[in-house]
Amino acid sequence: MSKYLVTGGAGYVGSVVAAHLLEAGHQVTVLDDLSTGFREGVPAGAEFVEGRIQEAGRVLDSSFDGVLHFAASSQVGESVVDPEKYWRNNVAGSLELVSAMRAAGVRKLVFSSTAAVYGEPEVVPIAETARTSPTNTYGATKLAVDHLITSEAVAHGLAAVSLRYFNVAGAYGAHGERHDPESHLIPLVFQAALGQRPHIAVYGEDYPTPDGTCIRDYIHVADLADAHLLALDAAKPGEHLICNLGNGSGFSVREVIESVRRVTGREIPVQVAGRRAGDPAVLVASAARAHEALGWTPRRPNLDDIVADAWKFTLEKNAQ
Repeated sequence: MSKYLVTGGAGYVGSVVAAHLLEAGHQVTVLDDLSTGFREGVPAGAEFVEGRIQEAGRVLDSSFDGVLHFAASSQVGESVVDPEKYWRNNVAGSLELVSAMRAAGVRKLVFSSTAAVYGEPEVVPIAETARTSPTNTYGATKLAVDHLITSEAVAHGLAAVSLRYFNVAGAYGAHGERHDPESHLIPLVFQAALGQRPHIAVYGEDYPTPDGTCIRDYIHVADLADAHLLALDAAKPGEHLICNLGNGSGFSVREVIESVRRVTGREIPVQVAGRRAGDPAVLVASAARAHEALGWTPRRPNLDDIVADAWKFTLEKNAQ
């Protein structure tokens, strides 16, 4: 049994990973300021400390075996209009965290990164060797933290793995998406299905894809959690491993909407709007490195299964 600190463990992905760690028999402490997370999202059995990542030094000591770092500001649009918040929270906060880890002698880190570091892709599927050229402040800050972690590994022997997510979806028991405001497609389509919004907007239907709408790589949040536990085992002192996480195939906006129709049995009003600036036609991951280095393969790649788990969570949340 090991002991881990999970920063941002009251949020969507962090709470699911914390639950997986507990199920694997580990001790878990969650550090979260609840600015976007939810106290009820912290899994039973985890110790909870309310605080910012800049306060990790008051939590960490030599009894911890590692840190899984999810705490970050993550709204792309907000990052463009309020960049200072993102540099302060994501980069300065991460610097304080790795400094606290070094002071406490905690030498293993798994970092929640993002496909936003790549920007507009030149080649699809996207491999870790692709050029990194983020198109927004959120992606830029995540890339800066990756560089920070590389420096820490080289200079101080940190064992680190960065996992770059594509589109995370689905739910795991009582843990699912609770973003406010919501910006992810599947929960937005659910809102249209429930009559909580008049329609779902489709931004562009003239892309060079089979049905004209954008294609994205969706990965079940529980598969994502599996990768984090494998990353803890794969981390090696003095090395910073970077892996993309995705299914390696994508689904279009229209396909997602049809999947929600099948799963829910409800009508989904659709309104076509113009393209959004900066929306690539296709974003799909090459997860070959994760397969090879982590031994990871998604176990829940079917879109209807992903949607069904998310729908069950949504209905239970709305009934509370």
